[in-house]
Amino acid sequence: MDDSENTRPLRALVLCCTLKPTPAPSSSELLGRRVLAALADHEVQGTLVRVVDHHVAFGVSTDEGDGDAWPTIRQQVLDADILLLATPIWMGQPASVCKVVLERLDAELSETDDEGRLLTAGKVAGVAVVGNEDGAHHVSAEVYQALSDVGFTIPANGVTYWVGEAMQSTDYRDLDPEPEKTATTTATLAANAAHLARLLRGSPYPAA
Repeated sequence: MDDSENTRPLRALVLCCTLKPTPAPSSSELLGRRVLAALADHEVQGTLVRVVDHHVAFGVSTDEGDGDAWPTIRQQVLDADILLLATPIWMGQPASVCKVVLERLDAELSETDDEGRLLTAGKVAGVAVVGNEDGAHHVSAEVYQALSDVGFTIPANGVTYWVGEAMQSTDYRDLDPEPEKTATTTATLAANAAHLARLLRGSPYPAA
């Protein structure tokens, strides 16, 4: 790795897995953007992609053809140092869009560099979860496991979330001000993710 790669700003990508296409308001997007704002405090540049706005095909390969938008999104994943999956909870589960993303990331198990490491090795991943039902810990556990399986490293306190009272209609985006505990957790996630990403960039995992 050359010096310019070591000194460039870290990059983050949020894949927002709301079921709602733009321009519908999304609590998942709001929390994802707040993570990006917290990462910016640690000199991390970031962008957000609302996955449902793109034709991401079902499948477990890097390119399903026939207009599949995943290859373009995948390149953004590979260009990033930090990946955040932001998802709502539906029936106690990650959103179906999030599961499609995880299925597409499964293809990375077959993609390696010249030293046999997964292309995602050395990248950091975190999770953001919102919903008005219980399940944030279950959702983060499922997503953590999948991300770890395909090569990402999860930092300490690698999730931020808000869940409202069950069976009520209040959304995270309706809250003003944001709950202090969620804001604090978001800041911790960002600080730990940026710290770990810098460590891994400076000291990559050994060859496979």
